[in-house]
Amino acid sequence: MSGYDYIIVGAGTAGATLAARLTEDAACRVLVLESGGSDRNFWLKLPVGYYKSIYNSTFSHLYRSEPDDGINGRQMDCPRGRVIGGSSSINGLIYIRGQHEDFEDWEAMGARGWGYEDVLPHFRKLETYSGPPSQYRGAHGPLQISDLRNKNSACDAWIRAAHEMGLPSNPDFNGASTHGIGSYQLTLRGRWRDSAATAFLKPAMGRPNLTVKLHAAVTGVTFTGQRAQGVTYRQDGQEHTACADCEVILCGGSVQTPQILQLSGIGPADLLGQHGITVRHDAPEVGENLQDHIQMRTIVELKDRGLSLNDHMRNPFSLAKMGLDWLVSGSGPLSVGAGQVGGAACTKYAEGGRPDLQLFVMPLSVDKPGKPLHPYSGFTTSFWQCHPESRGSIRISSADPARDPTIRMNYFEAQRDRDVTLEGLKMVRDIYQQPAFRNMWSREVIPGDALGSDDAMMNAIRANATTVYHLVGTCRMGSDDTAVVDPDLRVQGVEGLRVVDASIMPKITSANTNAPTYMIAEKASAIIRSN
Repeated sequence: MSGYDYIIVGAGTAGATLAARLTEDAACRVLVLESGGSDRNFWLKLPVGYYKSIYNSTFSHLYRSEPDDGINGRQMDCPRGRVIGGSSSINGLIYIRGQHEDFEDWEAMGARGWGYEDVLPHFRKLETYSGPPSQYRGAHGPLQISDLRNKNSACDAWIRAAHEMGLPSNPDFNGASTHGIGSYQLTLRGRWRDSAATAFLKPAMGRPNLTVKLHAAVTGVTFTGQRAQGVTYRQDGQEHTACADCEVILCGGSVQTPQILQLSGIGPADLLGQHGITVRHDAPEVGENLQDHIQMRTIVELKDRGLSLNDHMRNPFSLAKMGLDWLVSGSGPLSVGAGQVGGAACTKYAEGGRPDLQLFVMPLSVDKPGKPLHPYSGFTTSFWQCHPESRGSIRISSADPARDPTIRMNYFEAQRDRDVTLEGLKMVRDIYQQPAFRNMWSREVIPGDALGSDDAMMNAIRANATTVYHLVGTCRMGSDDTAVVDPDLRVQGVEGLRVVDASIMPKITSANTNAPTYMIAEKASAIIRSN
């Protein structure tokens, strides 16, 4: 007996949730190994703190992609959470499950038992939603979900303009449909961020059957024959081994999980051979099928300097009021996430009335999180294609676990991705021109109103589009022999090894990916405990 039934690699969104659920059974002994450290930091707690934390190497592994022809040869930043709670501790707090059809797609692609009706109970189980009761929403789960707590008249005018363009209202994107315009919901506990660490892992850490080791970087999975026996990891400069009596469960995310599999001899045989790694199981799809949403930001300059947070952040009196609103009622600009309002819309390429465009609006403008807000009164509408068809890959660059893998995104490789994104830019510009909003702004800063032709607009998209940090899909779930994991999330070709994180998604969900990652862990815990 090793002392542990399960070893969970990674204390991110999935790993923290899974560890908490498995250890509800007092007889189940779990070890969690996390390469990052504690989340005891003010910027990890303040809702808008993601602007400070997402590019902070203390809390984030700052991966970068290879130069990408689709975005004019640029390299894309791919930060991943490296702290308990993982990316749920540094993300923009947006909580949206995705379209019902997203999960029907999964089932049609071979993920049996993962259709919408199958996953809905797990979504409901994990959340407590502060809004009106609904058959779609949970009321007793660990994760606290709040409606928007900030009002901005420019955002209100944008919503009216979207209505004038023909988009309907939607009071709950996690309800009957994502289609339409409204306010985004956030993972907030009182006035603070709620994460997988605060909602799941920390409440469970007092249990005697749960052990969590921080700054413990897993370097590989160990095997006896074809059965996973445990893991090797580095902590405090020392090499360690841990063994599991039941299973090793990889929850490292869409970059680190395929990297660990490949380092452990599970992956494309030719790739492993290039780096002198003995092939345990030739699995060509490990690290393939990488997907991400790539967003295009549009920025206009508002005429009224009182409506943009760019101006308020430079005004000490406005800053004081923001702080007071947040301290007294947990509301105001300091309580918001990566988007205040927006929604889902259909371009001319949408099929069956299913939205193919997701929009996010913020009354501010900035080059990227961590950078200063622009000196003018900026207002941003971002959007992305819901169902990108381009695919990239994660492949080890060395047999050294400390070396970052090679990340290829291949953005805009598929023609449909280019077509839908171009239509999205036209739609956003149309909203800006509606009567409710047209007189509120003076100039289009990005991409610039001088751009009129499709070619010019597409060139601007290639030059300005950025990731939304939604990397998924690199350990595809399916029922065929080439899938990396089966519908019970067991790694095919070996025994005693599962993957539970966003890498198992056969296809990216239409909106932000954090909520479905929580669900994956909830459903996985039910699968494991029923075995």
